[in-house]
This record gives sequence, structure tokens and C-alpha cells, in this order.
Amino acid sequence: MRPRPPLEGRGIFSGTGLIITGLAATVVALLVPLWSYADRPDTASAGVLSARTVTTPFGPLSEQDRDFITKVRLAGLWELPAGELAEREGTSPAVRTAGTHLVDGHSSLDAHVRTVATQLGIPLPNEPNEQQKQWLATLGAARGQDFDRRFAGILRLAHGRVFSLVAQVRAGTQNSLVRDLADDANATVLDHIKILEATGYVDFAALSRDLAASAPPVPPPPAVAPGAAVPVTPPPSVTGAPPTSSP
Repeated sequence: MRPRPPLEGRGIFSGTGLIITGLAATVVALLVPLWSYADRPDTASAGVLSARTVTTPFGPLSEQDRDFITKVRLAGLWELPAGELAEREGTSPAVRTAGTHLVDGHSSLDAHVRTVATQLGIPLPNEPNEQQKQWLATLGAARGQDFDRRFAGILRLAHGRVFSLVAQVRAGTQNSLVRDLADDANATVLDHIKILEATGYVDFAALSRDLAASAPPVPPPPAVAPGAAVPVTPPPSVTGAPPTSSP
């Protein structure tokens, strides 16, 4: 019979083998999930992107782009009739001129937005929303200088709200058709803002309050821990004339 190895040696090798086996099993357990998911697409993120942004021949079309196109159409559906009211009911040449600017501007802009919507496959509304219908009803019931004041106030407020949206869309859109539409809308809205202010009936104090009340809240700045703040050392101040070198 062959002599058995000492018990001490068998215990050492046996214990070492168990440790190595345990470590190998742990590594496999950690790596298998990584291997199994490494080639899988991030379906959750892909679903969010596909729901909000679609690919078009003119560039990506975002949810904000589609909302902007819809709002341009809605603006024409009520501001053009409001302009026609001003042409008939305005008591001053300035109010009637403002009405003509609204009719001309939104006739052109509405044709543009309908062309863009057709190219991008976006359905458009065919009537104003409830708020816009109320504004039209208010203007339709007013007469004389009361109409002039209401017309200038309501239309200037509406244009002030949409002006910031146009700038936001123009700055961020990746779609060339939406960029062109935003350029057109920006020029049209700015012209209408100026011509409405030229009526002399815009109450800027009330306008400022109404715009502030309808603005989205500004989020607070992120908190910075005291230890994370880095003091800024001001540069040394320079006083007097620079020293001259000795000859």
C-alpha cells in the first residue's frame, strides 16, 4: 500500500481548494448577469424617446415641436377673427390698423403652419380652444372705447405669452421646418406686439402682473454644502502708476 500523505497537508490543500472554488463561483455569479444584459437595448429609455421624438426627413420632431405647431394654428383661429372685429368696431385708426395687421399676419402664418403640418403628418384643430372662445365672446360684446381697451389688452397679453414660447422652440428645435415656422411666427408676433402697443390702450402694469401670474414657477437653485463652496480670491488691486525701471 502507498503511504497516505500527512493529515496536516491534506487539510491545507483541501481548505485552499474550497476557498478557490468559492471565489470562482462568486465571480461567475457577478459576471453572468452582466453578460446576459450587455447586448440588450435599453427598452425603457427607447420607449420614452420614441414616444416624445420621431424621426422625419426634416430632422427629429419633438413633443414640444408638435405642441408649438398646434398652438400656431390655434392662434390663427381666434386672432384672425379678432382682427376682423377690430377693423369693424375699432373707434380709432390705430385700433383698426392693428386689426388689419392681425388679419394679414395670421392669414399668412396660418397658410404656413398648415403646409408644415401636412409635410410632418400632424393633425390640426379647426376651432379655437375654450379660453380663446371666451376672449372672442368678450370682444364681440364690447363697443366703443371699451372694445378698444379690451382688444389691445387681451391681444397683447396673448402675444406676450406666445412670444417666449416661440423663442424657446426656435432655440432648441432640431427640425428645419419647425425652425422656419418659428422664424415666421417670431416676426409676426413681434409685429403684432408693436402695433398693439401703438394703439395707446395697453396697460403695461396690468400686463406685467398677468404675465407674471401665468408664468411657470422658477425652480430654486441647487443647494451647495458649505464644505463644497470654493471661495473666490479677488485679484490684487493695482493702484498708482506702474513702477519704472532704473536706467
